[in-house]
Amino acid sequence: MTEFRTVAGFEDVWRPPVRTGARRPEEVLSGAGAGAVRARLRRIVRRAPEVMVKVTGRTRDAAHLAAHLSYITRNGELAAEDRDGFAVEGRREVADLARDWAAAELMDSRRRTGSPYSLHLILSMPAGTDAIRLRDAARAFAAEAFAAEREYVLVLHTDTPHPHVHLALRARSDDGRRLSPKKADLEAWRQGFARSLREHGIEAEATPRRARGVTRKAERGPLRRMRQRMEAGRAELGRVARDKIRQAAVLAFGGAPEPTPWEKQLALRQQRIRRLYLAQAKLLQASGDAADRSLGLAVEAFVRSLRPPDTERLALARELRAANARVRRQVDRTYGGKDRS
Repeated sequence: MTEFRTVAGFEDVWRPPVRTGARRPEEVLSGAGAGAVRARLRRIVRRAPEVMVKVTGRTRDAAHLAAHLSYITRNGELAAEDRDGFAVEGRREVADLARDWAAAELMDSRRRTGSPYSLHLILSMPAGTDAIRLRDAARAFAAEAFAAEREYVLVLHTDTPHPHVHLALRARSDDGRRLSPKKADLEAWRQGFARSLREHGIEAEATPRRARGVTRKAERGPLRRMRQRMEAGRAELGRVARDKIRQAAVLAFGGAPEPTPWEKQLALRQQRIRRLYLAQAKLLQASGDAADRSLGLAVEAFVRSLRPPDTERLALARELRAANARVRRQVDRTYGGKDRS
């Protein structure tokens, strides 16, 4: 096998979206060995499922903590598992655990009013993922990331198409340190969970959106629920939503306005990322190793398949144009060649 090389600047393709200088574990970057870089390229061009590690909230009093633990265990019907691997089963054990965590929190003389009792994560994968392997991978990830310093419980949920694990972490560690995750921590957790999934036989990856040609952020939960209420007629459009629709309407029907500074920046970033991928593809295609040449062709095909950069404004403008076209077709079908005046 020939020596594996990467083009200058290729690490920018996978660089996590955190501030320069922020704490960032080495495995997040592409500075791993050649085998790891090859393997990651293969997963990306195969479009391996992306993991989701999401902070869903915090509890700030005993009642809230008890309610959350009851919720994730379905009022004790689902067995939770603590950091020592012991099961927490039934309503009484769940309530006892909540009281223990709350009592320990209140006994901390350094505690400030309003400090969280616990922090909650969801570890999720797409529909079709083996739920038992997912649970085992989540267990291994939690043990590696948190068991040495703080208590936690995890619970597997399979009541949605996407199997997922709820992970409730005590906010205060064994030595009194508070858990306040930053973007770098979330990125490290995504990497760790993806690695654990692969070790348990589930193909998984954790790359920044831009590394996959995805330029639109996922819709946040509160905004999605607000939009759904508006679409169902149970709420009125807010000022921000009205402004977005107004701007998209100008784009859809008012000609071709200048892209926003953000859209220009987004397009330039995608151009650089795709150029780096293509340069790496050519380097691989020139390799003396057949596997590398094949990987180079796959990387090139992957880049050619990526969609143009997109934004919420552009997507909304497309929806408005499509809705207008549907109305026009309906009018044409209704009136045919008749005079509409």
